[in-house]
Amino acid sequence: MNTDSNLLAVEGLSVSYGSAKVLFDIALTVGPSQIVACVGRNGAGKTTLLKCIAGFLKPVAGSITASAASLVGLPPYDIAKLGVKYIPQDKKVFSDLTVRENLELGSYATKDYNWEPVTTYFPKLKTLMDRKAGYLSGGERQMLMIGRAILGNPKVLLVDEPTEGLAPSIVSHLKNVFRELSKKSALIIVEQNLPLVCAISDKIYAMNDGRIVAELANEASIRVEVCEQYL
Repeated sequence: MNTDSNLLAVEGLSVSYGSAKVLFDIALTVGPSQIVACVGRNGAGKTTLLKCIAGFLKPVAGSITASAASLVGLPPYDIAKLGVKYIPQDKKVFSDLTVRENLELGSYATKDYNWEPVTTYFPKLKTLMDRKAGYLSGGERQMLMIGRAILGNPKVLLVDEPTEGLAPSIVSHLKNVFRELSKKSALIIVEQNLPLVCAISDKIYAMNDGRIVAELANEASIRVEVCEQYL
């Protein structure tokens, strides 16, 4: 697989939980400014894939490279320093800290104290700076998590189930944000909302039982009715 033009490349990736193998020979690529989606049923291995790329799980075989640098074996904080940021689906923030303090922690880690992009994407966070993050709604927490992750201008964002449980108005806003973010960062999004996925994705990988079973990479195949057969 030629990785020269790819920001991220996964090749032959296999992952186990103890003796149980959960990912089998995964291969995917993400190019500059691409939005790549992973779809599939619950338990297909989508979150495991993101956690492995982000360094929270170690593969038993295969390679993961970002801009030609190998990520396998690196701790998550070093992978983040290389510009690959993971946004988990649990919407966990530092509940006892304010929005401002949550962002300050992100700034401390990246040395990026310019919050203007964050508040441009998410104007509501401006009005919530002094609110404890534990009192935020699910949508506001998602905004904060994305805002924190884009500090430091990452090359790749790994976004796990970003719209789960959110109001349609928030989902619509996130769709626009993802399009804007892709101008600066590539995105891999795990998502069950097929209309959203098909509206924004340049490429979709369908997963089932730990394997990639389809790669959809053109307008004719990136359609809801095509993706539905993999759910």
